[in-house]
Amino acid sequence: MQFSLWLALVGAGTLISFTPGAGAIFTMSNSLNSGFRRSIWGILGQQVALVIHIVIVALGVGVLVSNSPLIFNIIRYAGAAYLVYLGIRQFLHKPDLDKESVEGKKNEPALSMFQRGIWVNLLNPKAIVFFLAFMPQFIRPNEPLLQQYVVLTATVIVIDIMVMWFFFALAARSFQRFTHNAHGQKILNRVFGCLFVLVGVLLAVIH
Repeated sequence: MQFSLWLALVGAGTLISFTPGAGAIFTMSNSLNSGFRRSIWGILGQQVALVIHIVIVALGVGVLVSNSPLIFNIIRYAGAAYLVYLGIRQFLHKPDLDKESVEGKKNEPALSMFQRGIWVNLLNPKAIVFFLAFMPQFIRPNEPLLQQYVVLTATVIVIDIMVMWFFFALAARSFQRFTHNAHGQKILNRVFGCLFVLVGVLLAVIH
């Protein structure tokens, strides 16, 4: 990939990563509940889903998804339902100041956070359609394709990890003062719950 084209990819990838969405909300929620350092596991899970989306598009399956309303809608509504489920669960979660419970949240198994990260990003068919429109701008058919896809994937992943961890996860630390009392926890649970539900609804209704 030419350096000038790669710079354009970096710019576009950075702008996309900074766009608030389910991944950003998920990362901030993990950072609040489990801590900044451990939020990386959820972020890495999101990257696995991102790689799967890129592979799907690269293999041409993305064309099928984007051209099949039935397949697209099945995945779209499944993803929306999962986000709404996460939102309702977060909204209804009761404030818990018990030391053992707090420690339990902080010590959520890395695998659990990783798996939830995969599902949050994977159940978003719009990502496939987006990459279907995004990737061809940075791929040159007359050049070796594998190397170009590797460079594109690695670049997008590194950018997304940096933005999610060093921006959204760090931003969540400014809300930590709310976690020390029941009223603050209730506010945070409802705010993040509503955000998850909102993103889920938007995913379902916006075409």
